[in-house]
Amino acid sequence: MNGIGRVCRRAAMRATGAMRALSAGAALSLGVAGVAGIAGIAGTGDAFAQASGGHAQPDAKSETASAIADYNAGNTRAALVQFRDAAERGDRLAQFDYAMMLLTGEGVSANVDEGLRWLKRAAGANMSQAQYVYGRMFDDGDFVARDPAEAHRWFLKAARQGHVQAELALANQFLDGRGTPRDNRQAFIWYKQAADAGEPTAQYVTASFYERGGDGVERNLNIARAYYAAAAAQGDETAALKYEGLSARLRAEHAAHEGGAHGASDASPHRTPQ
Repeated sequence: MNGIGRVCRRAAMRATGAMRALSAGAALSLGVAGVAGIAGIAGTGDAFAQASGGHAQPDAKSETASAIADYNAGNTRAALVQFRDAAERGDRLAQFDYAMMLLTGEGVSANVDEGLRWLKRAAGANMSQAQYVYGRMFDDGDFVARDPAEAHRWFLKAARQGHVQAELALANQFLDGRGTPRDNRQAFIWYKQAADAGEPTAQYVTASFYERGGDGVERNLNIARAYYAAAAAQGDETAALKYEGLSARLRAEHAAHEGGAHGASDASPHRTPQ
């Protein structure tokens, strides 16, 4: 393994560890259990329509919005009934939320098989969050048999739609050679995409690539420093230390360069005026 692989793999281990902590329960909390975020989508009109898929009938979208309101109010049974009805009428956001409730047993006894059926249906309807959660299950072996290649397929679908956590998961797979052949160049592409979207772990790993260079990445300490700074601004203490270290190193290099330039000027022969 080359230098960049070792450095970036150590950095990415932090991402993998953090994502492993996103266990089945935590991953599912991104659905209805984290419904405050969905409620925000519901309040934005166009964004809600996009999340719902744009193919559902207006009544189905309205019912999904009502289900979200009931869920937020703690009336999970009423929410479940409305999510199911809207899901059956083609609303993919309702399909996703209904799947989450079935899998976690909210408002009903848990039904994993039915939950997975609805989750796959939402993912197949091109809902990026459903694709990511479905892929996460295959990557971790939660509710389904572990299948990194199948996880890779769903992560790729979600990442191509700009789903940041899917981009990070995909980058980790390329770096580890899990579910796909190892490819540091592809790993960098996806880390950088997630980093540019503001993902702090991806910012740290992207900085590591630029710090070391290689695998198609031109070494650039100033860019590395900028990505470390971005991650540090989001509370990454290790990134803050790397930022300080690179800053000191660049200052020293600049001072040495300036000193060398002045020394060369002083040492040059002076011509006697004629």
